[in-house]
Amino acid sequence: MSISLDALVDRFRAHQARVGIIGLGYVGLPLARAVAERGFTALGFDIDADKIDVLSRGGSYIRHIPAAAIGELRRAGRFDATADFSRLSDADAILLCVPTPLTRQREPDLTYVVSTTESIAPHLRAGQLVVLESTTYPGTTREVMRPILERGGLRSGRDFFLAYSPEREDPGNQQFAARNIPKVVGGDGPEALRLACALYEEICAGAVPVSSVDVAEAVKLTENIFRSVNIALVNELKIVYEAMGIDVWEVIEAAKTKPFGYMPFYPGPGLGGHCIPIDPFYLTWKAREFDLSARFIELAGEVNTAMPRRVVERAMQVLNDRRGHALKGARVLVIGVAYKKNVDDLRESPALKIMELLENGGALVAFHDPYFPEIVPTREHPGFTGRQSAPLTAETLAAIDIAIVCTDHDEIDYALLAAHCPLLIDTRNAFAARGIVSDRVVKA
Repeated sequence: MSISLDALVDRFRAHQARVGIIGLGYVGLPLARAVAERGFTALGFDIDADKIDVLSRGGSYIRHIPAAAIGELRRAGRFDATADFSRLSDADAILLCVPTPLTRQREPDLTYVVSTTESIAPHLRAGQLVVLESTTYPGTTREVMRPILERGGLRSGRDFFLAYSPEREDPGNQQFAARNIPKVVGGDGPEALRLACALYEEICAGAVPVSSVDVAEAVKLTENIFRSVNIALVNELKIVYEAMGIDVWEVIEAAKTKPFGYMPFYPGPGLGGHCIPIDPFYLTWKAREFDLSARFIELAGEVNTAMPRRVVERAMQVLNDRRGHALKGARVLVIGVAYKKNVDDLRESPALKIMELLENGGALVAFHDPYFPEIVPTREHPGFTGRQSAPLTAETLAAIDIAIVCTDHDEIDYALLAAHCPLLIDTRNAFAARGIVSDRVVKA
């Protein structure tokens, strides 16, 4: 072993270690920033040459990560970015922050985890800590990663140390970031657990050790399934209360005044982001290996997945009832395409699915989003790549038949929308939340 276990712990405690972060997206780049700002040397890896170029020039491609912060860390010599994976051997710890999407059949797609682990293996050396942060099903670290890393003869727990610590990043959240969120940590053996805890205790707001990597993987799924199920519940309540003439948002606002036994969740046009729409299906897939059906979780997934179609159906109904206009040929403006407010993140955005359904129905669709001058490439909707955001002006709004608010960014002029749109579908309660009342606004 190139360095003793105690010596590596000491390096972590003294912030003298070099930490490699693979995958510099919405999870990896904030983590690299947190690592470097804590005094470690952060070495970022990504296969996207454009990202490496931007970071190497001291820039940033994520809106809530200021370029000034990256530039300062670069000048201080605490952050470097590269596509050269041979430099992994320089790192004392290697943290994987790569995507774990679903296939079209809604089964786990571990392509990025496998390919990244295979890229690590030739450069793995004795004494390194390797941690997976990507969300996945219980067993991935042991069953998928460990055999690949051990192909060269090194053994987990003896020569190198393998752990799992799920990311808890919430893009755009001004209150919580990597540095002040506790990290759950599971190790492939007690030595790996000790090392991983020693590292994360210095980077984050403490480590929460659990008994195994499988438990840590299950913790992450549980956190996101909890949100998925509760969002499905309020989405279903919205539909039921709508039929009764009851505003679900008013109900939720009143219910959350109870100081115990209730936590507010809010309906919307569908789920977005890289966690909540995907993670529940990782567990339901794994459950089938044990001849079990996670029916409750699957039902929640079905409810949430159906919401974009319901929004389009509501738009069709309102167009017909209010204007005598079919969806075919209707001019529709989608307001907000990011998956949630105030972030420049399109991953799994329900707005893109809504746009697809509208166009399949014959509508002429444009969009406006202050965070996206044009739509960037996505896995599910490559055909929208390069489509440009329409200006939000009185002239633009006068030329449409209906607008659909999918993402309630704070920068959007809702008073302008209410004044000039002939019809509005509000999926986020954006107008009522701002005290704007108009008979042109229909909640959905």
